[in-house]
Amino acid sequence: MTDTLSAMSSKLRSKDSLDLGLFWGLIALGITGVIMIYSATRQPLINAGYNPHYYLERQLLFVVIGIVAMYVISLIDYRRFEMATTPLYVMSLIGLAGVFVLGKSALGAQRWYSLGFIQIQPSEFTVVILVLAFATYCQRRPDGLSLYDVARLLVMATVPLVMIFAQPDLGTSVIIVITVAAMLVIGGVPPRLMSLLAVVGSIGVVSAVFLDVLHKYQIDRFVSFLNQNSANKNLQALIYEVNNAKSAIGSGGLRGAGFFQGMQTVLGYVPEQRTDFIFTAIGEQLGFIGSVLIILLLAFVAWRMFVVGRNSKDTMGRVLCLGIFIFFSFSCFENIGMTMGIMPVTGIPLPLLSYGGSSALVFLAAGGAVLSVSRRAGS
Repeated sequence: MTDTLSAMSSKLRSKDSLDLGLFWGLIALGITGVIMIYSATRQPLINAGYNPHYYLERQLLFVVIGIVAMYVISLIDYRRFEMATTPLYVMSLIGLAGVFVLGKSALGAQRWYSLGFIQIQPSEFTVVILVLAFATYCQRRPDGLSLYDVARLLVMATVPLVMIFAQPDLGTSVIIVITVAAMLVIGGVPPRLMSLLAVVGSIGVVSAVFLDVLHKYQIDRFVSFLNQNSANKNLQALIYEVNNAKSAIGSGGLRGAGFFQGMQTVLGYVPEQRTDFIFTAIGEQLGFIGSVLIILLLAFVAWRMFVVGRNSKDTMGRVLCLGIFIFFSFSCFENIGMTMGIMPVTGIPLPLLSYGGSSALVFLAAGGAVLSVSRRAGS
């Protein structure tokens, strides 16, 4: 009788073993992001005569909502998400299509819905919905994916990918391609087929360049990345942007200039610093030590996502967690890399640190899905 009670108690604990490291790591990132966004925007807003708390208030609101959503999602058995997969996928397509009619244009792209004082970017939610859709599909194929299954999954990903690319949103398009490729490997696609898909994909990229499918500024970004010392006047603006980013990070030295300090940040020399280039504010204000600590926090959160996925007892939990792990990790690597000039500029935000309500909600909700899997790792 005692052994039976002990076994039942152990099983109950394993079903509710919330990964506290991941939980508090995500909250710490959200709070750090709010602080850094405020530190990077307060003085420039004061200089321009605007409310210095403008971005602080909006980001804090979304982070709080996101944390609540993360916890609520973690309480739901992730296997129940399967019932919502198709409706969510259809809603994401409708949301992406609606942007072309009702969306707001900014910086040459039409990818946001403007809802008063907030803006929603549906493409960011689409990435997580695709991860959920792939996880659900793989769960229904316990014997592995056939060629027919792979074709269906590729069509499932291609439809929203084309719509997102047309907005245009190259950054999210790249994330979808990377995440989908990783999930196909995790789902058990044979190496030979993955190699064939890689070749086809490479041919597609080259064809897109020569057939003028890519916009000129998108090609210029890649060309400027490969020619960062070029004197070509057409590339100077993009090179100048990256050089300023590297200069801001380098000027922070070992300890940084301190919060609300730093010439590059205070004078607004780095464009889009609160969003795509928030790491430049981190580097300038917190220095090498602060930057390393934040990178370690990002790495810790990514590691916990990987561990939860690795320990999952079923295919859906494994693919779901590892898909989110790839989404999170690649976003970190690409964003920080582009501010240092080691990756091309693609407009990918730094998870929970860049300004953006949609991005904060997406990463916290995705974290909630991983936490849901962690609660039921033993069931």
